[in-house]
Amino acid sequence: MCYAVGGVPYQMTTAAVGISLQIFLLDVVQMEAFYVSMILFVSRAWDAVTDPLVGYLVSCSNWTPIGKLTPWLVISTPFTALSYVMLWSAPTDSMSEAGCVLWFLVAACLFETLMSCYNVPYVSLNMFLGGHQRDRDSATAYRMSMEMVAMLLASVIQGQVVSVYNTEKQEACEQLAQAHHTPQSTSTPQTASLQETQKAFLVSALVMGALFFLCSVVLFFGVREERAPLCSDDKMRPSYVNSLKMLISHVPYQRLVLGFVFSVLAFQMSLGNFALFCSHAAGLGSQFQLLLLVLLVSASLAVPLWQIVLLRIGKKTALFIGLSLFIPAAIVVACVPSNLPVFITMCILMGFSVATMFLLPWSMLPDVVDDFALRHPSCKDLEPLFFSGYAFCSKLAGGLSVGLSTMTLQIVGYKAGACNHGDGVATALIVLFSPAPITLLLIGMVFFYTYPVNERRCLQLQEQLHPVAPSSSSSPDPRECIELQQSPAIVASASGSNLKTSSLNKAYSSPCSYQHDKNCSLKSSTCSNVSDRPSGKSCRSTSHVQSNINPQLHKQILSPYQHSAEDKLEVNISGTDPSCFSSRSHVRSKVSWV
Repeated sequence: MCYAVGGVPYQMTTAAVGISLQIFLLDVVQMEAFYVSMILFVSRAWDAVTDPLVGYLVSCSNWTPIGKLTPWLVISTPFTALSYVMLWSAPTDSMSEAGCVLWFLVAACLFETLMSCYNVPYVSLNMFLGGHQRDRDSATAYRMSMEMVAMLLASVIQGQVVSVYNTEKQEACEQLAQAHHTPQSTSTPQTASLQETQKAFLVSALVMGALFFLCSVVLFFGVREERAPLCSDDKMRPSYVNSLKMLISHVPYQRLVLGFVFSVLAFQMSLGNFALFCSHAAGLGSQFQLLLLVLLVSASLAVPLWQIVLLRIGKKTALFIGLSLFIPAAIVVACVPSNLPVFITMCILMGFSVATMFLLPWSMLPDVVDDFALRHPSCKDLEPLFFSGYAFCSKLAGGLSVGLSTMTLQIVGYKAGACNHGDGVATALIVLFSPAPITLLLIGMVFFYTYPVNERRCLQLQEQLHPVAPSSSSSPDPRECIELQQSPAIVASASGSNLKTSSLNKAYSSPCSYQHDKNCSLKSSTCSNVSDRPSGKSCRSTSHVQSNINPQLHKQILSPYQHSAEDKLEVNISGTDPSCFSSRSHVRSKVSWV
């Protein structure tokens, strides 16, 4: 849960920028559409370029008392929050147009760079939480659920500001229409309302900056970063260019990234123009916040549902089903834009599709990292580069969608601050909301179809990355060895649960069997005689026996009624193992590091 809370700052600020920065620059700051397009595209492109570089720098970082990735999170948090506030505060009254453009361009690039320094280590932390594939998938599901809540929170804050601005703008336009014969009284109310709206945007930025800092504190004190069991030597680490070449040449990573890019481009283009579509094409500008809340609430509720579905039918199949839901929803909204009940229903369907886009590609990325580690065993510590490259493509697609959308609006004659727009603007918004995103999404689904890593391949990767001794036809099930140590009553009560859980354990864990009967007897003798031996000898003998089987997989095989002697032994050993700190000492060490 603490790890999931750490994803709130990035998603909250990104959602706020995507929802209202375009409207803020066009209608509140009243900047020309060309300059807005340039600022949004350049900042996203700059952010996309810096992501892989930050990922490589993070992978080259040294281990500290609080971890390898955590110092990046701590140092970048205050500066990122400050740069976000700068993005929504500009002394436009005392600046020329060129100075105003330069201010927002620098603020946007600075914010995106610092956010990369926070987000790249954070998403890479998923590989250093411990556990196996299902544990990583569970952590990803928690993170995506919390990020959907963050988007919901951002939509409430920013949506309220946008709704207030739309109301004030509508009143100013009505006053302008009534007093068009007396132009001397038309400019003052609109200018005053713009100043109040700009203050509202600044207050919302301060609130989000405070939430940013609070979530980072929870992440810092609540998550313990585990050191990788194998760390590559600096002399063996490939250079930045060679690392990028290896990533680009990895086929599963290529297919996954290309599908992710086109899908993100489709969703960003549709949802990025959601506010303008509601205001100028559907005539539902006053209902914008309601529609956005419906979409995000349905997406938040759909994330845990999709996590259950992917465990049953697989990630790839679940991804195709979820992405397909967006196509009919976008078509219906484009054909019947002004019908509020139909719009709300389609927003629910789109929310389920958005949840798929949030959860499934990020859940599939660790499988690609495992496949790369198996094919290139000498290349270690490249996990941050994988995640940063993924974020690079996502942000590049977002920048392309915003730049193309704003440029299209400029071509069709969109005027900042105008009360009414022509039919060309409405038609362009409909195209940007439905036909163009559907085409891009279909292209992305083609790349996802060619993605080679499926559930069977994932199980093979887990078996090869966590090797166990090969099983023979005459070797007994290790559960039988454990049951021999239990009383008949416990064995009788556990036999029913063993039958129910045997198929599930075989499906999701690597095969845990011994090579000969001697290993089983050796394990039994070790478990039974451990209390009679000194602590040092018991540690050595147990570690020798446990090297034949993965302890995590061994625990997964046990039913809820079974308890191996290793569990009791690990409790005794943990008191003497210097690496097993309590949560209180963990917090103290982080406070002392700060």
